[in-house]
This record gives sequence, C-alpha cells and structure tokens, in this order.
Amino acid sequence: MTRLCYCGPVLHTRPDRPHATREPLQLGAEIYGHAGPEADLEVLTLALDCLRRAGVCDLLVDLADVRIVDALLDGLRVDTVGLDRIHAGLAAKDAPGLALAVAGLPESAQSGLLALLDLYGAEDVLARARTVLPPVPAISQALDGLAWLAAHLTDVRVSFDLADLRGYAYYSGARFAIYTPRAGDALVRGGRYDEVGAVFGRNRPAAGFSLDLKELSSVAGLPEQTAAIQAPWGEQAELGAAIAGLRALGETVVCVLPGHESEVQEFRCDRELVFEGGRWLVRAL
Repeated sequence: MTRLCYCGPVLHTRPDRPHATREPLQLGAEIYGHAGPEADLEVLTLALDCLRRAGVCDLLVDLADVRIVDALLDGLRVDTVGLDRIHAGLAAKDAPGLALAVAGLPESAQSGLLALLDLYGAEDVLARARTVLPPVPAISQALDGLAWLAAHLTDVRVSFDLADLRGYAYYSGARFAIYTPRAGDALVRGGRYDEVGAVFGRNRPAAGFSLDLKELSSVAGLPEQTAAIQAPWGEQAELGAAIAGLRALGETVVCVLPGHESEVQEFRCDRELVFEGGRWLVRAL
C-alpha cells in the first residue's frame, strides 16, 4: 500500500463554475493498494481534519456511489450519447429530460433511474432507496458502504444524493463532497477511483481527495494575531543576540527600520525592546 500527497497548480480549459479560477492550486492525498472501505474513511477523515485545522467549521459531508447507476445499467446496450443524456438528467435532476433519455430501457432500469432523482437528503434516504431500487446485490453493497461511512463520521452533518454523478467517468465507487456555508460549492471532492491506473497499464485500488488552496484560503478562519515586540534597528551584537533569543522563544520581534516607525503598528506591538541598566530588556508599551 502507498500513501501519497501532492500540491501544485492545475490548468483548466474552463472554470468549473462561475467566478472560479482556471488555475486552482490543487492539494490532494491518495491511498493506493487498499480496496476496503477503510481507505475511503481514512481519506475522508483526513479531508475533514484539513478543513478543521484551517479554521473551517459547520461542515456537511455529502455521500453518493456511482456503482448504483452502473448496476441499474448493467448489461444494457446504451451508447455514449444516451449515457451522457442519462448522466446529464441525473446531475440536473431533470425529470422530463431523464424520462426521455431512459425511454427505451427496461422498466426496472427506468423506474430505478427516475427514483434516484428523489433520493437525496438525510440518512432516511438509504432506507427509502432499499424500497424503491431493484434488489440487486451491487446496489445493496453500495448502500451498505454508504451507511458504514456515515456511521463512522462524528461531529459533522451527513447527507446523501444518490443522483449526484459528478466525476462519474473518474470515480468507481463511493464519492464524497464537503461543503460549508462560507463557500458557494464543495470545498473538497474525493472518493474511490480504482480504474485511474488503467491509462498507466496497471489498475490498483485507490481512494483520495483534492481541494483548491485558493478557495480554501478565501473561507479559512484567520489565526488570531499574537502581539509583537517592537525593537530598534541597530548593528550592536548584543541587540542582535537579544532579538534572536526572543525569536527562539517564539516571540514575534519587529525591527523598526529607519524612516518606517509608523508601519510597525500593523503588527500589534504591545511591548518594546529597550536598553536599560547595561542590558536589553522587554517592557510594556
């Protein structure tokens, strides 16, 4: 098993939503080599921890699983255009459009796909899904997996949207999106993508998440600024040693450069370093 993380700029041909950047600074983490739900839970928990450490609170985790739609379409002949129409109808929750897209499919597939449009909301969604979707083992397995993930999430709200297929061509199992009221769209997206290695000649179980650091910085809680110590500028070795010693203790020391005395106020200096009695001392301002 391999654990990876990365951070770097990504260029999009088009922004993924209005006012979004075409060059997000993407940060992500991945686990390769473990097919069990434990990896899904670990990457989801790590994503939540990242947001909390950044000061983002009031989080909502939305869960889905692309295997449900795959199971409803399993064994059916649907061309690429038809499949795109089905996915578009589900993504937009467009009941008339979806009804047209599935018109030629068997009744069980039609009713199951149309039922997905109403299968979103709180935990009761999973119970309703078991009554309206076909009793196919793959669907039951996907619902069981979503219930298992939700049961292991604490101190966070959880919802489900079984028609959400964003990234359907990429994900192969459970997927998640994390929201906060501070942002207009999901801050984090992730899930299981076991087929991603095919283009490199080797499929491996994989789960991970990614986020845009630019977007995160716009909603992150700013750390409380600690008060600083104002120090004069000078070339004396004793002064330099005193400043270095204070910084080594974790203090913020701002040297007042000649002609810039007024600019120190932005650092909330509540103390100053002064030379008294033959030594450098810190005293309140």
